[in-house]
Amino acid sequence: MKEFLDNDFLLQTDTAKHLFHDYAEDLPIIDYHCHISPKEIYEDKRFESLGDVWFGGKQSDGSFFGDHYKWRIMRSDGMPEELITGREDELSRFKGFAKALTKAIGNPMYHWCNLELKKYFGITEPLNEANAEEIWNKCNDLLKNDPDMSVRGLIRKSNVAYVGTTDDPIDSLIWHEKIAEDKSIDFLVRPSFRPDKAINITKEGFAEYIGQLARAVGKESLDSVTDVIDALTDRVEFFANHGCVASDHGLDYIPFRMMSMEECDKAFKKAMKGERITIEEAEGYQTALLLALGRAYHRHGIAMELHYSCLRNVNERMYRLEGPDTGFDMISQNTCGGNIAALMSELDKLGELPKTIIFSLNPADNEQIGTILGCFQSSEIPGKIQHGPAWWFNDTKQGMEEQMKSLASLGLLGNFIGMLTDSRSFLSYTRHDYFRRIMCNLIGNLVENGEYPADDEALKMIVSGISFYNAKRYFGIG
Repeated sequence: MKEFLDNDFLLQTDTAKHLFHDYAEDLPIIDYHCHISPKEIYEDKRFESLGDVWFGGKQSDGSFFGDHYKWRIMRSDGMPEELITGREDELSRFKGFAKALTKAIGNPMYHWCNLELKKYFGITEPLNEANAEEIWNKCNDLLKNDPDMSVRGLIRKSNVAYVGTTDDPIDSLIWHEKIAEDKSIDFLVRPSFRPDKAINITKEGFAEYIGQLARAVGKESLDSVTDVIDALTDRVEFFANHGCVASDHGLDYIPFRMMSMEECDKAFKKAMKGERITIEEAEGYQTALLLALGRAYHRHGIAMELHYSCLRNVNERMYRLEGPDTGFDMISQNTCGGNIAALMSELDKLGELPKTIIFSLNPADNEQIGTILGCFQSSEIPGKIQHGPAWWFNDTKQGMEEQMKSLASLGLLGNFIGMLTDSRSFLSYTRHDYFRRIMCNLIGNLVENGEYPADDEALKMIVSGISFYNAKRYFGIG
């Protein structure tokens, strides 16, 4: 029986161990999509407790911010909500989480949490209810007294070369500017363009947001779809000038419905007045914006990430109580593969299709995505169209394996740009280690099973590429 979380954790064969330890383990991390705060990086925030860095919770302004993966674990064990997202009794919350985590056999959270304790705090015994207070005190002592346990220290300890944050088009990017000017920050931090609020014409707060976008480009109002497109493309250029190499679109599904600009304007003006618009009108407006943004991304060399098939905030009572991104989302089923292909084809007609990364939260879409890729690759860059790594509810051991097996079966696994954290926690970089182990084990099994030759030079290229070099090349990181 193997020891839990030993040096060869998840590595089942000698080939897997060789590939991981010699070609993957020590490579830097490119975390090209996450939700951490550039302000906290610049200010080199220190954490008050392990609860602060691990859980988050209710902030001083009444909003909630934290790791909803952990919140869902606690809810599944019947913990009261005031203890999960409240901040009044941090030790009781930690003990409750430790109790729940013990039951999380087969859940990646069990691995992630213990990997984080091992890497950052030197704790090798698995967390449980009995040792929770001792571990709590040891971690808090390190967070308080170890100079390397600040935000920047944790990033350096994780060997991170690049952090791609997620930023709204109206953001001033002031914290990115301060980071760029600070020569003591020896890793790259760049903004990523996320225009969801301008695209989601049927969502609450749309008209108010368009007013904010207008002010961001120095106008009193945006009165047409052309005005919105001009404002967004202006902000794309602003972001590009700040080193942006990726955009992100988190949509319920990817629409494609060609409409005249006059029809789009009609829908836009109705929405600005608070009037109800049809699904067809919404899709026409959204398609016009996605096409215009795709062209802008191509001009500036910015990759377009498409995230879809998440049904958000399904528990209305808890959404009203705590707001979005607090752990009440689920996998959705959408049949929008044809729409994605149509959107890409329209951009491709005039050579304006940007580098594109496609993520579906529904693993049933893996094969469909794999076949879309092969329709739009080009000589601009190897793997121009990517199947994004197993995302959110799919970044389990099984989910990662299935995504990579699908990609390997239908495309070129060797050009895959690898893992991201998609996280709000500065301890989540262990997910890259987790991914690399799973990837090396999968490839090692293919070799040991005689399905790929033991060609060490080729295997080194594949493993090191997926771990680091493919993303470095894909995003043009220095």
